[in-house]
Amino acid sequence: MIMEWIYLLLGFLIPNILGYGGGPSTIPLMYQEIVHHYQWIDNTEFSNMLALGNMLPGPIATKIAAYVGYEVGGWAGFILTSLATVVPSAAALIILINILQRYRQSPVVKGMTLLVQPVIAVMMAVMTWQMFSGSVHSIGVWQSLGIAAVAFWLMSMRKIHPALVILCAFVYGGVFLS
Repeated sequence: MIMEWIYLLLGFLIPNILGYGGGPSTIPLMYQEIVHHYQWIDNTEFSNMLALGNMLPGPIATKIAAYVGYEVGGWAGFILTSLATVVPSAAALIILINILQRYRQSPVVKGMTLLVQPVIAVMMAVMTWQMFSGSVHSIGVWQSLGIAAVAFWLMSMRKIHPALVILCAFVYGGVFLS
């Protein structure tokens, strides 16, 4: 049990230390640890957890950590993963804000922040592709593309909130894909 707690701590501490930029950069790192490295949950369960977590208020990384921590290690796992997610960010925020305020006009600091953005975009694209591939494998290419197209249309053209689109996708899956 102690080793499982250590793995939980490391599995969430490392992504949250390395995840520069918040949720968009942390989620692919968490995905790698949760699904591939430790295999606590599978790709489908991660997708469902991510969708449900996005419907709830608050930071997504904390909700992912709390869910997986509780599933794997009970209340102790919940506390460990929540702390491993929140403490690095809080400590880094305090330290980095002081440093960035001091050197905000530096070309090095400006260059660092600009160069990290493409890396985050690639990480999000890879995670999206992996999740889409899992969806295609589960329900087929045409339904996956259809659901993606309808979701895109609802959010971009009709300006429907993403949480409502996710809720509609859950209802569709429950009614037509069960």
